[in-house]
Amino acid sequence: MKLADLYLSLRDWEEVRAQALHDNLLQARTESTAKRTCREAIARLKTLTESELTFLAEANHQDQAHLLWVAVCRLYRFIADFAVEVLRERFVAMKLDLSFEDFDAFYNRKSEWHDELDNASASTRDKLRQVLFRMLREAGLLAKDKTINAVLLSPRLVELLRQNNPDEFFYFPVYESDIRGMSA
Repeated sequence: MKLADLYLSLRDWEEVRAQALHDNLLQARTESTAKRTCREAIARLKTLTESELTFLAEANHQDQAHLLWVAVCRLYRFIADFAVEVLRERFVAMKLDLSFEDFDAFYNRKSEWHDELDNASASTRDKLRQVLFRMLREAGLLAKDKTINAVLLSPRLVELLRQNNPDEFFYFPVYESDIRGMSA
């Protein structure tokens, strides 16, 4: 949020990066951590439109979490595919639990088509799974007991997604009828 606010005042991502690192805005313990965290956060924020960034700065915590989830999905096709093909599909099928085995099966299917996944070590796959499940919890899409949470998007967020790309509603555990209502 600090980086988004800074961008709205500076309107230049390079200046945001420089100031964030200079002021240790993200309160990292080491310079390398600060650089990595800043680079990743800015990459995600850059996927958002100006109106989405403005909304992010003034939105409540849940809307912020949902919009940041969209940003992650825009940046990482693997995560977007997982959201659509596993998270949402399990929700629609009324299978409201999400297990590590669901992730592993998805990963294995994707690795058949992507050598970089097939060549990744088991520890890399495990770390990816751990980080993805943490992101799902932080976005409010998954409970601590790995139960999928139904999502109710705010009218303003719905409008922003509708303007940009209505297919992005599929990143959330919502029913087809809800999507028709949102994207109409």
